[in-house]
Amino acid sequence: MLFRLNMKLPRQFFIVVLLFQLPLICRAQEPLPSGVYEAFRRAGIPTSAVGIHVQDVSVDKPLLASNATVPMSPASIMKLVTTNAALELLGPTFTWKTQAYVTGTQSGDVLHGDLIFKGSGDPKLVMENFWLFLRRIRAAGIREIRGNVVLDRSAFADVYYDSSKFDGDPAKPYNAGPDAMLVNFKALSFRFIPNASPATVSVVVDPPVAGFPIIAPKLGNGDCGDWKQKLRLKIDSTVAEFSGVYSAACGEKVWHIHPFQITHGRYFDMVFRQMWADVGGALKGEIKNGMTPADARLVAQWESTTLPEVIRDINKFSNNVMARQLLLTLAAQLAKQPATVEDATQVIRNWLSAKRIDVPELAIENGSGLSRTERITSNTLGRILVAAFRSPLMPEFISSMPLAGYDGTMRSRVKQKSVAGNAHIKTGSLNDVRSMAGYVLAASGKRYAVVCIVNHVNAARSHDAQDALLQWVYENG
Repeated sequence: MLFRLNMKLPRQFFIVVLLFQLPLICRAQEPLPSGVYEAFRRAGIPTSAVGIHVQDVSVDKPLLASNATVPMSPASIMKLVTTNAALELLGPTFTWKTQAYVTGTQSGDVLHGDLIFKGSGDPKLVMENFWLFLRRIRAAGIREIRGNVVLDRSAFADVYYDSSKFDGDPAKPYNAGPDAMLVNFKALSFRFIPNASPATVSVVVDPPVAGFPIIAPKLGNGDCGDWKQKLRLKIDSTVAEFSGVYSAACGEKVWHIHPFQITHGRYFDMVFRQMWADVGGALKGEIKNGMTPADARLVAQWESTTLPEVIRDINKFSNNVMARQLLLTLAAQLAKQPATVEDATQVIRNWLSAKRIDVPELAIENGSGLSRTERITSNTLGRILVAAFRSPLMPEFISSMPLAGYDGTMRSRVKQKSVAGNAHIKTGSLNDVRSMAGYVLAASGKRYAVVCIVNHVNAARSHDAQDALLQWVYENG
């Protein structure tokens, strides 16, 4: 009946309606706020290369969406998926436990048997914590180990990890692979100290290592320049040699590297032997991989900081190694051991399915976003953020993200804008990718989930546009 009535309306009526709707039609073709659109245009980035989702966390429909259902490479904002899943599935009190077992007999302070380390994938068993753990073992009355030190790394699957796959630079610390018995991110930090008299260079390595000589470079007098390249580092499982020159003009500098030529087992060997000797211990046997025997006796345990503290490090400082450890921990705790990425991915898919978030596009390679194959849509991530805000664990999750204009990877962004201090935003950066995701507390008092992903050769120029989006949400949300 209504349709027939409309058919009788004069033609002029439809012309007036069309003219009235024209601005809305044009806006639908160009949905971004004008300031944001212009910033992308100046950067040479078409809106087709940008996925945006902005949603009031108290409602079920987005305020703004552009290419929101297009799968894109997210870079490090993928960490928000991994950390949110872990927080909800493992709980805010979850900790990693690294255990020390013994076999054989003990006579006085001499162990006539093996010392076994059973790892659970602790992402932050840094050298300070590992040293304290060894002190606990010594406090249990063990000084000399007549047997072997056995590493039980069975919590994670023993799969080949190519450290050069991502960017061809395997010595970068962020390219270290996951390991159930990871110590100090499997990194070495070389500190170079030039000495005027005699004219030498002292090299100090952290963590301290045993049976691994460091051959120092010669002292030079030229410009500092590309000092790392001039050092001509050669490293293998037996030695680190700097056959080049270190200029006195450089002063003291530190070079953090991932010794990819060295296995996780060999790295543990070097660190353990030195630290064990430093706490007064002695080892007669070898260090090798193995399993914890059923009759082994627990003598000491190291418990990590709680999960919220770990995800704070992951999100505020975009720690890729810790994110990889966390992803596999999901599988080790909730699926099966040895844990695999495939198992962990299924855990996350099941978790999202329970939230009624369908993710056919989701592709996870390592959970850190340091990948060329990981994919997600801005709509999916936006819905995850909205669901996370409605969770009782919301405070822990939000506080893990950088505060815009103040800390983490957002400390230098939006400092002169009023949105500074009113947004918790995780950023992502790869070649041809720039992204951000998190929450904005608008001037109105409403909270918005915000996701912006740029996949384009000019992505590095998109910061102004992304900052403009944050400011727009703050002012107009």
